[in-house]
Amino acid sequence: MRYLEMDKANMFLGTGENNSDGYSLDEFLENYDPNRYQHPSNTVDTLVFTYVEEKGIKKVSKLLMIKRGNHPGIGWWALPGGFVDFRENLDDAAKRELQEETGVENIEIEQLGCYGDFDRDPRTRIITTAYVALVKDGSVSAQAGDDAKDAGWFSIEENLLFCGADKETYLLKLENADNDLRLQAKVEVTLNPKAILKNKKYTVVERDLLCADHGAIILEGYHYIKKLLEK
Repeated sequence: MRYLEMDKANMFLGTGENNSDGYSLDEFLENYDPNRYQHPSNTVDTLVFTYVEEKGIKKVSKLLMIKRGNHPGIGWWALPGGFVDFRENLDDAAKRELQEETGVENIEIEQLGCYGDFDRDPRTRIITTAYVALVKDGSVSAQAGDDAKDAGWFSIEENLLFCGADKETYLLKLENADNDLRLQAKVEVTLNPKAILKNKKYTVVERDLLCADHGAIILEGYHYIKKLLEK
């Protein structure tokens, strides 16, 4: 069974010539085996930050998190997200998962990055695409749904533990004072200071009550939003 109908597939004709096996595009697609290679699974996660404004200056205030109700990481806190449906665009998947797990909808999101370390999830090879959103503090409310056991807003704090030419280490702290919850992760940030493209990489070194690599994703998103608000 073909993935795309031929009228859409024809957009990929190229020069229209046959390949080295003598196949036209139509014949190639007819014989193509999508199971020839293992398939990574794809997920989306969304960081919903809130901001407060004082004397015309906007500052990051809180981050929306969900408590996982199932394995892996059951009982720990994570970013709202989940698996992308087979015929679903990434942006649509991120908005759908956010609405299903927290009830938050109709907000603008922007793609932050892709995270694909092979050992980031014990279920299978899972590559996630992270999104960020920024809304005014108190403008949206959240309620856990789907497989999320709880949802809540956490204040954010970062402490710089080490600063070198090509490496920085941060302690990320998230707190929900209403429920006396404290999450944290030690995150290492590496880069090439001599290169035009710095290739910054965020890696979780230690974590407490935070799922998988979400501490690294959160810190990268936090740095991105802070930089935007400073402009």
